Amino acid sequence: MHITGMVHININCTDFQRSKAFYETLGFQVYWPVPESNTEEVANAVGMPKYHVEGALMALQNAEQPMVIDLLEWKSPRDDSPPYPNLYRPGLARIALSSSDIDADFDFLVANGVEVVSEPVNVHTSETSYARFFCFKDPDGTFLELVQVITTE
Repeated sequence: MHITGMVHININCTDFQRSKAFYETLGFQVYWPVPESNTEEVANAVGMPKYHVEGALMALQNAEQPMVIDLLEWKSPRDDSPPYPNLYRPGLARIALSSSDIDADFDFLVANGVEVVSEPVNVHTSETSYARFFCFKDPDGTFLELVQVITTE
């Protein structure tokens, strides 16, 4: 294998404009609008019938490491089933983002009516550091997590 990194994480949504606005509040910006339809060859490559979609690749601005999401609203075919109902179901469960001020981010999300799972909690990671984290949901119920690593030395 010759894997050198991650290209993007795909997040499906039921309302692209609503979800785009939500992810923009987290610091993501559109850098490439996804074509509304594509060739039969591209549809076959992703194991789908010919499709119609609204979406974009969005990059996290000022990220320490590049982070890109592929935010898509499938117009056709369409499935409005909710995402995973919990974090222990097999498959991709959540996306963890790093924070430099988790308490301020928590307050911002709560003030903006975002559904949070809990207040930030601490988890011991080593003798000289710990992490504060909490989970929250995007407008469709996809789990996200914010993490701040704190060094005690």
